[in-house]
Amino acid sequence: MKNNKRNPWAWIPTLYFAQGLPYVAVMTISVIMYKRLGISNTDIALYTGWLYLPWVIKPFWSPFVDILKTKRWWTLTMQWLIAFALAGIAFAIPAPFFFQLTLAIFWLVGFTSATHDIAADGFYMLALTEHEQSLYVGIRSTFYRVATVAGQGLLVIIAGLIETNSGLAPLGVTVNADPAVEWKAPDLDAIYSAEPDLAGELAFYTPQSALTMAVSTPEVVTVETKGETRTMPFAEYAALMRDSVKHMNERNGFTAAEQKATEAATGNTVAEAAGPSAFTMWVKNTFGEDREPFTARNNNFAIVGLRLNRQPEPGQEVVLNVTHKSGDQSIKLEQNYMPTRFVFNESNWDKPAYLFYEADHKLTSATSATFEGASGNIPLAWSIVFAVLSAFFFIVAAYHSWALPRPASDGGNEVRRTASDIFREFFDTFKTFFQKPQVWVAIAFMLLYRLPEAQLVKLINPFLLDPIDKGGLGLTTGQVGIVYGTVGIIGLTIGGIVGGIVAAKGGLKKWLWPMAWSMSLTCLTFVYLSYATAPSLLTVNICVFIEQFGYGFGFTAYMLYLIYFSEGRHKTAHYAICTGFMALGMMLPGMAAGWLQDTIGYRHFFIWTMICCAATIGVCGFLKIDPNFGRKTDK
Repeated sequence: MKNNKRNPWAWIPTLYFAQGLPYVAVMTISVIMYKRLGISNTDIALYTGWLYLPWVIKPFWSPFVDILKTKRWWTLTMQWLIAFALAGIAFAIPAPFFFQLTLAIFWLVGFTSATHDIAADGFYMLALTEHEQSLYVGIRSTFYRVATVAGQGLLVIIAGLIETNSGLAPLGVTVNADPAVEWKAPDLDAIYSAEPDLAGELAFYTPQSALTMAVSTPEVVTVETKGETRTMPFAEYAALMRDSVKHMNERNGFTAAEQKATEAATGNTVAEAAGPSAFTMWVKNTFGEDREPFTARNNNFAIVGLRLNRQPEPGQEVVLNVTHKSGDQSIKLEQNYMPTRFVFNESNWDKPAYLFYEADHKLTSATSATFEGASGNIPLAWSIVFAVLSAFFFIVAAYHSWALPRPASDGGNEVRRTASDIFREFFDTFKTFFQKPQVWVAIAFMLLYRLPEAQLVKLINPFLLDPIDKGGLGLTTGQVGIVYGTVGIIGLTIGGIVGGIVAAKGGLKKWLWPMAWSMSLTCLTFVYLSYATAPSLLTVNICVFIEQFGYGFGFTAYMLYLIYFSEGRHKTAHYAICTGFMALGMMLPGMAAGWLQDTIGYRHFFIWTMICCAATIGVCGFLKIDPNFGRKTDK
């Protein structure tokens, strides 16, 4: 008998963990790796930005996954291909032309992973009953999120450990920020005050391995440049010092000068000079908050110099990468504007390379952060990371060859077809999608159900970070990492799991309205936070947890309806098309959210998201759903 039933716990967690890892590898790990290997920000942004394309256009080849072979075959084949492709990246990293080669393989991984997503989602619908699909929808989302955390966290940590332990002794820098300390100008010549140990082993050193910086800054600073004394605002002074550090690192050959996006910068200057449009001003004057003008406060900065203690061998290059190791994220190392990867050689070893740190001006108590410079074998570290990823996929593909069941409904594509039959069915897939009952209501649901959250999610972090007099909560970066990056994720995950459990008991139709109201009413927490007077950190955590729990709970109905609407012939391809509309429903509102908030203010923006909840609730009223879908029924 073909339908050898397996316990869903034997394959759903591993299948969706495997689904999340390649996406993280292509979209996140690749960026970190290229940065560590010295690729410029310009090239990283340009070339890796296109790597998202396979997931955007995957609905266009999803019919082939539905027409040819079985979903089980596609799932396993893609996992084997991903395993070999990741091994190819591991072997390509040490090559002289590694950037072009690994980029090409990342493209292959992207298309293979997107195809795996199509097949795995289709297999999920074929291998499980409607009740089981409801029950495990939260579990599959949870393990997908676990994969993203493991990819961005654990694998990067492995690379860092190898870098740290395969080169010179790590360089440690501890930066303290204390509101009680008075401000003083940084001393760029401090590096020369200590004599290096020329007789010792090759090592990095700095006389500023521990420094304390003020949090508050003066309004204006008096500086002497080219023999002239001039007074300037602190913000201008900080920008001047940051530029100086960047240019000195480039001039001494530690970092490469990046090309400037001249046209983009010119466009921004013109837009700022022209001012807001007439429509923006009308929206602001009609719907905007009546708030006092915002007074910007400046973050203080500190500069740390470092260099080698003696000259390396002729032709030898020593690469140092400096990153945050531990402590408060409110003290950050500037990495967006200038590289923190330094190349030392026989000609620049005795010159200082500079690090530029900033402390969040919202800090109210003394805190510290530790940063580490590693000079190990970077290509080896990332080769091992991708070798580990490849080994995992070889193991998981072998495991799934046994663990994935063989549902009888997954065997309809084994009949031989001619090329004309395949292409006729390819176009028929899209035709039948738009001939489904209630197709336009379904598309409206896919686009509008998450309309409030699509806008809210773009502004949660800025709202938490922005100062109080700008309408935000004034949290530090470290606090936001806990509030949204930890408490929020826990709420989102628990909400999804609970949603799957209750939907499996009562069915989608019964829980559609409670889930829609959960998605909507929990947005009120941000309306409350925007009007509250100095809410405590505990209150902020509770509100964010409630909102994210509500979103996770309500999102269950959305995912289940996509499965429900995809039922029937070509369900795999139809589900992939649905996910395309799902992405569009998040992308379009999110693009305008920043402009709207900036125009009308946080309070009115959050009220606007509550108004948008009418779309979430309203579109549910037009859906026709089988009361038994997703519910366990007696046979």
